[in-house]
Amino acid sequence: MPNDAARKVRVSLGERSYDILIGPGLIAAAGSEISARLKGRRIAVITDQHVGPVYLPGLTESLQAEGFEVSSLTLPPGEKTKAHEFLMQACDAILSARIERGDSVVALGGGVIGDLAGFAAGIVRRGSRFIQIPTSLLAQVDSSVGGKTGINTSHGKNLLGVFHQPELVLADTDVLNTLSEREFRAGYAEVAKYGLINKPDFFAWLETNWRDVFAGGAARIEAIAVSCQAKADVVAADERESGERALLNLGHTFGHALEAAVQYDGARLVHGEGVAIGMVLAHQFSARMNLASPDVAARVEKHLKEVGLPTTIQQIPGDMPSADRLMDAIAQDKKVSGGALTFILTRGLGQSFIAKDVPPSEVKRFLEEKLET
Repeated sequence: MPNDAARKVRVSLGERSYDILIGPGLIAAAGSEISARLKGRRIAVITDQHVGPVYLPGLTESLQAEGFEVSSLTLPPGEKTKAHEFLMQACDAILSARIERGDSVVALGGGVIGDLAGFAAGIVRRGSRFIQIPTSLLAQVDSSVGGKTGINTSHGKNLLGVFHQPELVLADTDVLNTLSEREFRAGYAEVAKYGLINKPDFFAWLETNWRDVFAGGAARIEAIAVSCQAKADVVAADERESGERALLNLGHTFGHALEAAVQYDGARLVHGEGVAIGMVLAHQFSARMNLASPDVAARVEKHLKEVGLPTTIQQIPGDMPSADRLMDAIAQDKKVSGGALTFILTRGLGQSFIAKDVPPSEVKRFLEEKLET
């Protein structure tokens, strides 16, 4: 049975290996955890206007107690912050803080801040040390682990970025108690994803225990630890997404297209909601292509709907994007190679695989039908 004690997951990447610590009270312990691992004494914290006022004072106190010289930059919240303008602000703040290669940049926030701060850390002085303190469930189980950083462009999501592994990830589960229900549900979509990739027993556990995960405590720590271990295993085997790491994109090709179609308007659609819809579409498309039973898609849709996540394009507020517009976004996706479409599809529950050369005509016809439903 899971317990409330802090858990440690190791991401094994040779000289770039690092720990993910999961449990309560880790922001208060950040100074000692970072000091035990790094020699540099300067830290630049990047956060946002939602997270900073709540957690930056405690983090700063913890760091200063260990003798760190701390500076900070607070950016606007939301997906639209993942843009060139704010990347430059982060880089300027890091340089102004005189962060050298032995010093550290700390991302205190959700996935947007983690991706942006990690990108800045990866390019300032051709690479500064980087620490993730993710404050959303989505960031704790997904974006803070694995070293993928980046910003969005008008052409699509995460099209500018670098692989830059953190030195440490501190997933303080106490901070999740302050998330809105919508934010927590959005993060839960990424938790469910790990079950649907290759852990059907975990998905079944979630179907039974999701209410306990939402309530907090031992079940929540267990779900986060299993998710982090699943991602750590994949990253260790394929750090730069040349092969099996692409499985982590289950639901993301459709989901990213939906996010681009609403111009990253978080009031209409946040990332985890796009992933939830995308995972249902991926399973339905797999059934359409006679790869998996329609019953699997129905089971996935039922569970995501039960936890309160959107599962259809029609649930996105505002005008529906056209199939042509969605196909344009899919064509810009990083999973495209030589113009051929690559999707993560499935042969059954927890039996996802990389499908290359998916016919664009079949995808467009499928989307047209889903937009009309």
